[in-house]
Amino acid sequence: MSEGVSLAIDYAFKTLGLHRVEANIQPDNIASINLVKRLGFTKEGFSRRYLKINGEWRDHERWALTVEDWV
Repeated sequence: MSEGVSLAIDYAFKTLGLHRVEANIQPDNIASINLVKRLGFTKEGFSRRYLKINGEWRDHERWALTVEDWV
């Protein structure tokens, strides 16, 4: 998964010219949180009841990576 997400981020910054990529992850999704940490994302916040999933509003953590921090 790390390789695939890295390629997508590389494409976003180099080809699309984006300045920032965000990931919104449910707090109990430890695998995804560890993945974005490994890739250099920074936790920026917490969004209560951010997205409705299966009829229930779920909290999410907001993680971001800017082109300046991408290695």
